[in-house]
Amino acid sequence: MVKNIVVVIVWVIISFISWALITTHFKNPMFYENPRYILFIHMVINDMLQLTLAVILYVISYVFYTIKVYFCCFLVLLAVFATMVTPLNLAAMAVERYIAICNPLRHSQICTVRRTNLLIALIWAAAVCPLIPDLFVSLAIEPVSFFQSSVFCNRENIFKAPYLFYKRPILDALYFSFVTLTLLYTYIRIVFEAKGATADKSSATKAHNTILLHGFQLLMCLLTYVIYPIEIALLYIFPDRLPDVRYSTYLTVYILPRFLSPIIYGVRDTAFRKYLKKYLVCHIKRPKVGTLSFMR
Repeated sequence: MVKNIVVVIVWVIISFISWALITTHFKNPMFYENPRYILFIHMVINDMLQLTLAVILYVISYVFYTIKVYFCCFLVLLAVFATMVTPLNLAAMAVERYIAICNPLRHSQICTVRRTNLLIALIWAAAVCPLIPDLFVSLAIEPVSFFQSSVFCNRENIFKAPYLFYKRPILDALYFSFVTLTLLYTYIRIVFEAKGATADKSSATKAHNTILLHGFQLLMCLLTYVIYPIEIALLYIFPDRLPDVRYSTYLTVYILPRFLSPIIYGVRDTAFRKYLKKYLVCHIKRPKVGTLSFMR
């Protein structure tokens, strides 16, 4: 019970921070007309969705232990979709920063709001396409009664086709290799641009620091795909602490990256931080005014 309460409290705190960022974004036209902030808020919304699904699955595993397969399938597909969107969004943000620093004169022409929205749609398509075969193969090989049965909800229990054990690691390696190479290329180009005589040193330094943070967050995303080897290694060291090991890896892999994202990219940005402070101050002061008028 204590572990569930801690998880839910952390989810509430991160959701509040994310909601404040989302509200600040949509209340100021300068943010939702800027491709950089559009990609940022898309990442915040996606992380909020992923965290919510992770908390739901965690609480369900303790409270109900098993749920219907069709409901589990829906939750798992959404969770996997959100997990795959995050690294692709990081790559898109790195490319936007690369264009802003290395080709500033054409940045406004290349990075338009319309093209940014099309890029987000492309990211969704790239995240959904690998999931469609899993779903249709399971529908084809499993009897109808299987989807009415109850299972412990994880991906391995509902998508059991043999080819999936080979497809998942290959596909994950391709996705993360693409994102890693994109981050490395943009970072190296920005570093070289920062050494040029005509480069804006301050902007270039901020840009390659941002891409370093993208790389750190990508490493945190990679933990999702090595969680089982990590658990096996920890269980080898602590064989009698299975619940504690799973709880620790859950917090590290699913909670911590979602907590760092709004803090690193939202609070760190000077312009966003200024408007976020205004929103929080107004949000806190408003109830006080209402309370005083009510007491009068």
